Amino acid sequence: MEENIGLFTKSNVIIGVGIIVFGYVFRNANKIFTWIENQTFGTRAYIQEKFDLIFFEAKDEHITYVLLGLSIGSGLFVLTIFGLAGKWGMGVMLAFFFSFIGFKIPKPFVDMLVENKTKAYSEQMVDALTLLSNGIRAGLSMPQAIGMVVDEMPAPISQEYNLMLQQNRMGVPLEECFDNLVKRVPTEDNDMFVSGVNILRETGGNLAETFDTIVIVIRERIRVQQKVDQYTAQGKFQGFTIAAMPFAIGGIFYLSDPNSMTPLFTTIIGNVFLVLALGLDAIGLFIILKIVKIKT
Repeated sequence: MEENIGLFTKSNVIIGVGIIVFGYVFRNANKIFTWIENQTFGTRAYIQEKFDLIFFEAKDEHITYVLLGLSIGSGLFVLTIFGLAGKWGMGVMLAFFFSFIGFKIPKPFVDMLVENKTKAYSEQMVDALTLLSNGIRAGLSMPQAIGMVVDEMPAPISQEYNLMLQQNRMGVPLEECFDNLVKRVPTEDNDMFVSGVNILRETGGNLAETFDTIVIVIRERIRVQQKVDQYTAQGKFQGFTIAAMPFAIGGIFYLSDPNSMTPLFTTIIGNVFLVLALGLDAIGLFIILKIVKIKT
């Protein structure tokens, strides 16, 4: 009798929770579907947009295949590991979690590619502006001077300037081409360069001297940034050292007394504390790197 009552109570709880969940999903269906779309096709569109910025061609279906492969592959890998250990319940839950993480892995990767491209562009600006200045002094027009940069400089700055020339040849005003350049490469140096060009083209002035002045400013900023990087290098090293210490201490404990570490991997409470510790360690490292990251 008591067992039937307990079973009836559990059934009521499950039905009640199901009704609440269904009501919430039904009421917020549009928001939920929008969120799902942003996390799936939105991720693909985001990656395609970043690929366009680095002049990398990829079809939408290929990006979809990669995303699905990473997502499903990550989930199946985790499920297999926990399944072999006989923990199918936890394996299923973590498989869903890692499937979602796998779908998001490419975003920081493509962000890193765009950041590297932007950094390379910034490092080439001094040489490019020097070429522009020499071209203007030699009597070339701005499009001709830009063409000289395209011919003489390597990627990525030659790619960006070539895209400007193509847009201008298609009838886009040169000022708008420069504005599009800033949107693609939104750095302070680039913004200063484009603003100076657009203002002088409207009001008149010596572009060559302006380019020389911008070159001096950029070189000074690079010199200051190098000093800042030297001063913050020790802080970054300390941050990685502190983040690695829990792993080193855990390895020492495991080698000296394996039984003391076993509950972390074999019990639910241990797994929870292990995930929590890893999460806090990652958050601490992230905060330290944010603190020591100084841009001039």
